[in-house]
Amino acid sequence: MIVSGQGARMTDADGNRYIDYVLSWGPLMLGHCAPEVVEAVIEAAHKGTSFGASTPAEADLAEQVIEAFPSMEKVRFVSSGTEATMSAIRLARAATSRKYIVKFEGCYHGHSDALLVKAGSGVATFGIPGSAGVPEEFVKFTLALPYNNVAALEEAFAKFKDQIACVIIEPVVGNMGCVPPKPGYLEAVRSLTAREGSLLIFDEVMTGFRVSYGGAQELYNIKPDLTTLGKVIGGGLPVGAYGGPATLMNQISPLGPVYQAGTLSGNPLAMAAGLAMLKTLGTGRKTIYPALNALAGKLVAGVSEAARANGIAITSNQVGSMFTWFFTDHEVFDWDTAAPCNTELFGRFHRGMLDAGVWLPPSQFEAAFLSTAHTATDIDDTIAAARAVFAGIHG
Repeated sequence: MIVSGQGARMTDADGNRYIDYVLSWGPLMLGHCAPEVVEAVIEAAHKGTSFGASTPAEADLAEQVIEAFPSMEKVRFVSSGTEATMSAIRLARAATSRKYIVKFEGCYHGHSDALLVKAGSGVATFGIPGSAGVPEEFVKFTLALPYNNVAALEEAFAKFKDQIACVIIEPVVGNMGCVPPKPGYLEAVRSLTAREGSLLIFDEVMTGFRVSYGGAQELYNIKPDLTTLGKVIGGGLPVGAYGGPATLMNQISPLGPVYQAGTLSGNPLAMAAGLAMLKTLGTGRKTIYPALNALAGKLVAGVSEAARANGIAITSNQVGSMFTWFFTDHEVFDWDTAAPCNTELFGRFHRGMLDAGVWLPPSQFEAAFLSTAHTATDIDDTIAAARAVFAGIHG
């Protein structure tokens, strides 16, 4: 049970302190209790915690998001990534008058019924194929395809000609571990969806403002039709967002027939925290991201070398400050190559690192993250801890 966090560290109820590489599953780019974020939340709280109406901070945050993501001419705030993806899919179905959606094995897009199909992450960790409580009828229009496989997508479009409303994808997967797209893959997905009249939804809830300031679409120079965001844009508070061209977004009520609403959408505390976060990242983007990427590279390489020095098979994937160590001797590029990893060995590694004061994701199939609060000393200490843990496992 965690009771507090400061910078790159967390403290549990027993007083143990940990170097944190989970960072609330990604949003804490500036670490725990970043002063600018805390001050913004306190100032906003003094004005009121909820109004059920728009506030200036909501408009300011929207402008910040749109500046970083030019594909989003209009943005709608919600309270979670699940709401964002669910709403984007509803909009895609309305805009295309089609029923089928395509997702990819190992990609997680929240816990709405239609998307809990081969969803990786926690579902994969616990060996559950989907989820109890989801009727088969709710997922019959969801097609789950292998990630990084262009041929499979081409086959789906051929089989379901003029029936696929959208393709939703994590451009960099974070929920079967960090898995980047192969060269040319996202370009092919973009080309196929455009050709077939289907909308392309980039789920950047994890990658938005994380792998670069403008997310994966900036990093790989791909323009999706719709984008979903979360995590970083709330500065650690609950938030989600979806957006795209005005022609699409104008189909949402009250301008159009697609209904979506939420009492706490655009909550002033979340808007204030997110605005403080994005202003800091935007101002320092030319130095923050290169520094984070370099530090993450040092950490990933150091832990990998420590494993190999003790005869332990390991491979690693890293995109910016997202990364995963996979306990396997082969490349990991989709769910079928991630699934055979040695989860028993991962469990021993995780337990050892926890005892050494290093907090890592408790699943082989989750990405880890770095923040600006992590220092070179934190990295060195983590690598040293990994050496000791791997030596113990080898012994």
